Amino acid sequence: MDTQTPALDSFASESRTVSLSGTREATEAKALEHHELPMSHKLVIMASVVGTQLIQTISFGAGIVASLTLSTQLGAPSPASAAWIAASYPLTQGAFVLPGGRLGAIYGHKNMMIFGGVIWVAFTLGSAFAPSFIVLCVLRGLSGVGGGIMVPNCIALLGITFPPGPMRNLAFGLFGASNPIGAASGGILGGIIVQFAPWKWMFIAMAIAGAVVFGIAFIATPRDRPVDKSGSLDLVGSYLGIGALFLFNFVWNQAPAAGWSTVYIYVLLIVSILHAIGFIIWSRSYARDPIIPFTIWTRPSFGMLLVVVFLTLMAFSIFLWYLNVWELNVRHYTFTAAGGTVSPIIVVGGVMAGVGAWLVPRLRAQYIMAIGVAVVLTALIILGTMPTQQIFWAQAFPATFIVAAGPDFIITAAQVIASNSVRRHEQGIAGSLIGVLQVYGLSTGLGFAGTVEVYTNDGGLNPVKGYRGAIFLGVGFCVLALVLDLLFVRMKADTQEGWAEGDLEKRDEKEDTITA
Repeated sequence: MDTQTPALDSFASESRTVSLSGTREATEAKALEHHELPMSHKLVIMASVVGTQLIQTISFGAGIVASLTLSTQLGAPSPASAAWIAASYPLTQGAFVLPGGRLGAIYGHKNMMIFGGVIWVAFTLGSAFAPSFIVLCVLRGLSGVGGGIMVPNCIALLGITFPPGPMRNLAFGLFGASNPIGAASGGILGGIIVQFAPWKWMFIAMAIAGAVVFGIAFIATPRDRPVDKSGSLDLVGSYLGIGALFLFNFVWNQAPAAGWSTVYIYVLLIVSILHAIGFIIWSRSYARDPIIPFTIWTRPSFGMLLVVVFLTLMAFSIFLWYLNVWELNVRHYTFTAAGGTVSPIIVVGGVMAGVGAWLVPRLRAQYIMAIGVAVVLTALIILGTMPTQQIFWAQAFPATFIVAAGPDFIITAAQVIASNSVRRHEQGIAGSLIGVLQVYGLSTGLGFAGTVEVYTNDGGLNPVKGYRGAIFLGVGFCVLALVLDLLFVRMKADTQEGWAEGDLEKRDEKEDTITA
């Protein structure tokens, strides 16, 4: 029996009746009002979808805290190698976000969200039984594939469920907050488990939690109608896009361990750039159904907004990683204590999600993003100027307390603007772009910072000097993001409420043949 959501199933038929009445706008408004899901159901969808994002972000945070002990136990004790346990997950997650959004448009966003969840649970559970360091990183990467498929489809489901307005702003605010909250929660979970139990139980616990949350999302979320059921996945574009993202990120995360003098590092960097150029040419000139239509870049300031988000998320990942290694390697915190130091992010992140959503219709997007960038910048400066030994409450605590507001403000503003800039059937595309920046920035930032650390730590004799160098790279990212934001991002406060007239239109005329 077909359990399609009434609010989604009847859009095609409703839009065809508009021309008969001659009052398209009024008819669409009535149709939307009549077929909207009850608010209680929408809230359940919001909670389950946000919970899905929270669970997979916990995996990143747990990887950060547990990476040093896991790499040591598996025979790769250097910090440069340990970073791979944290970075391997967002590496593949970021690379597979782009095709994940397109697959959602073809097969349904709910279907792909659950499919990604199954992959995530399977390989997260498999990570618990990894016999070696390399196998663990590979399994972490494969679980990231599932995460990459989930991210854009979660965003699309929120964008489809909630029309522009306060509830959409709140939904995207909570979704954005799941990144710092999940990372902090994962740090606490990982710290407790690796200190008091075998490390495999960290992955088993995450797999069980993921299965429960994804199961709830499967039950709570209605099945949406594929918006491009007759479409196809651009295989050439997907290969070029995934190849470019994967290889570029791999090079920057592997270079600190292998050294930039290693020949294959340069070769793969060149290959990644060639893939990126090929992706642009193919998508713009040859692809019939590109995974990122170039028309989405026509909104003023949209491209620069994405650059600002990417730079800030790289800086945020640098903050999390080097706070952790400083506490574990220099101040010799226990794993539980190291995980607990990021707990303020959970509280502040939850509060700032609501504040960010409240600001969206009241303040221009560039100013919301400027606040977010400035917060991360301030936290990094506080962290980078700490003395080698100091009590947690002096500088680490205030830095940790304020940093959560950064991703909340940045991602909330970007998600709302990106989602509202495209039509209803293109929510997966907007979700793909912002999703790439969220997860890819977390991994790429660690790669850039690792290179700076290796070349500033006096050959490993002065690790704190290397940490400071990496942290101030994050400061540089934030300064650049702030300048670009204030000079080039120009977007008015988003006061739109309800679906616009074009929200029910299909991108191609052939799509109007889909029946309810």
